Amino acid sequence: MIKKLTALAGTAAAARGYIRKNPEKVNALASKAGAFVDKRTNGKYHDKIDNALHKVRNATTKQHGKPDTPQP
Repeated sequence: MIKKLTALAGTAAAARGYIRKNPEKVNALASKAGAFVDKRTNGKYHDKIDNALHKVRNATTKQHGKPDTPQP
């Protein structure tokens, strides 16, 4: 059990590092995955998918110090 948790922690750390270095790629891939799932479920979970994508965008922009919404 400890070995599995250690491996999971290492994977999570690698994922966080990738997200910090490539926020645009993460947003693009998340949007693509969201569109795929939305299409496959015929929009049944559209609101939940949008909420998840919004959280991904907020997490990636906060890490780079950018505001959540564009400023005029």
